[in-house]
Amino acid sequence: MIETIVFDFGGVLIDWSPKYVYKPMFNDDEKMNWFLSNVCTNEWNLEQDRGRTFAEGIATLQASFPDYVDHINAFHSQWEQMLKGEIAETVSILKELKKKYKIYGLTNWSAETFPIALKRFDFLSLLDGIVVSGEEKMIKPDKKFFELLLDRYHLKAANCVFIDDNEHNIAAAKELGFHAIHFTSADSLKKELTSLNLIN
Repeated sequence: MIETIVFDFGGVLIDWSPKYVYKPMFNDDEKMNWFLSNVCTNEWNLEQDRGRTFAEGIATLQASFPDYVDHINAFHSQWEQMLKGEIAETVSILKELKKKYKIYGLTNWSAETFPIALKRFDFLSLLDGIVVSGEEKMIKPDKKFFELLLDRYHLKAANCVFIDDNEHNIAAAKELGFHAIHFTSADSLKKELTSLNLIN
């Protein structure tokens, strides 16, 4: 019996992308994509999500890529501009689900920047609990991170639906017994939740 819904944030409820900062900075998509694939990579950013400070992460990169000192620094100094806004259609689904279910968040997010999101997005106050990777020093798809959520809030994976846009995170959740939905759009999410009789 489903009692709980667990949401990922970035790409599901919140529109976050470094491209919102770097597209105008480079004014050249090819150069921007090279930078994000080779300098400020997703793997590099995940270490901040795992708990490394931005100061340490930026200093390491700047030493390796001295030609991009200012660009690298912008990843933190202009980070809030990477938050375009909430994904309204998905937030609407969350609000509908909240009428019947407990709602939690499990997010890969830096402990340094998550307070910005908390302040900016009112809908986050609707959640019954949020587990932030940067605060716990572990990230999805590490199963221990999922287990921390379950233990902290006394949840059973079999009674939870987990929603995430990352297939690796979905696979880990399924292995732990969650009902996992790979998020691709609000419309497809609504159809899957409707098929589970969780919303009308």
